[in-house]
Amino acid sequence: MTTAISVKGLSKRYRIGAAQTKFRYGMLRDVLVDSLTAPIRYARSLMGRSDNFKLTIGKNYIWALDDVSFDLEEGRVLGIVGRNGAGKSTLLKILSRVTEPTEGTVSVRGRVGSLLEVGTGFHPELTGRENIYINGSVLGLTTKDIDAKLDAIIDFADIGDFIDAPVQSYSSGMHVRLGFAVATALRPDVLFLDEVLAVGDAAFRAKCYERLARLRDGAAFVLVSHDSDQIARVCSQVLVLDHGCERHLGDVGEGLRIYQDLSRQPAHWSSHEQMAEGARASIERCDETVALDGSITFSLLIELTEPVPVADVRVVLWGDDGSPAFDSYTRTQGGSLRLEEGRSLIALAVGPLRLRSGRYALSIALLNRANNLHLYWGERVRTVEAHGPVTAAVPYTPAITCRSLTPASILRP
Repeated sequence: MTTAISVKGLSKRYRIGAAQTKFRYGMLRDVLVDSLTAPIRYARSLMGRSDNFKLTIGKNYIWALDDVSFDLEEGRVLGIVGRNGAGKSTLLKILSRVTEPTEGTVSVRGRVGSLLEVGTGFHPELTGRENIYINGSVLGLTTKDIDAKLDAIIDFADIGDFIDAPVQSYSSGMHVRLGFAVATALRPDVLFLDEVLAVGDAAFRAKCYERLARLRDGAAFVLVSHDSDQIARVCSQVLVLDHGCERHLGDVGEGLRIYQDLSRQPAHWSSHEQMAEGARASIERCDETVALDGSITFSLLIELTEPVPVADVRVVLWGDDGSPAFDSYTRTQGGSLRLEEGRSLIALAVGPLRLRSGRYALSIALLNRANNLHLYWGERVRTVEAHGPVTAAVPYTPAITCRSLTPASILRP
């Protein structure tokens, strides 16, 4: 079979807490010096690397991916699983050419379609119909080609008259419906999906699975998901990532077993809470119990040395067996926060919840969307008692709402 994706020795390094560099005019002398010294600085960076998990070049750098390699043939579906921060989304961004690798090579053959997050690739001020033509043009299709596929795309998306409304008025579910309809109707040779199907309802997910099955013979898919049932249903092989390192590549059942074992393990950090340099945070309040169809509410107090224009919140509840009961993420639901310099109190609510009765451990992550780095990560920082049915609920992703508060009582030193 023809190889659609070839990845060799892929690594990606990020600087923790790095501020965005503002554009400035520089002199020709500065440009020449930077160019001439680049090979020296690169060699020094390699000398600073270690073979022990590569948390290298001082405490301010981290390797989000570390020497990942795989080949994917046409007609195959690769599932990528791993705990939060394992490097899954970073890998998809490199494959989609959203960001460049620090080391290694990537070869992707043919036309690429991707759904990395809700709303990606859409112009918010244009209508859904206009965005269909723009996406098709980017993929090299003529207006005539798009005209021939337009009715099928609109029918699959099933968003009614909203097709002629600005995309900025769409809900997260409508974004995913239209994005998936466009990406698959234009018949890509390679398709990347990053947890976007978690936003859709059960009927829409069933349509998506049917569409993927029809396209599978002539294309290669890469799917990132925390849903083990989804991975087992769709994928022909699994890549398990752990702190950027490749732990397993191959059999789906064995890969999911390794992933579940990793989920049961405690965090690798020395404490339960991890924060970026220059940030301080604490859980101020958290519900101890939650009833069926109720919401869990809690607040996070964080202090930053600089503002964060777009921040995302991720909330995970872990069951007694170590597997996630749900993973709710504002980025996939079309929400975000703006955090100012100094102290901010973030109020969060997740629900309605349909959890089986029992105790659950709560993990919370606060991320800077600009560099996808954690401002705060609390691993199993609280426990919650759920009063629900005896049997497990159908897999679902509850809504998460958050807002930043700055009352005078909080801001006083």
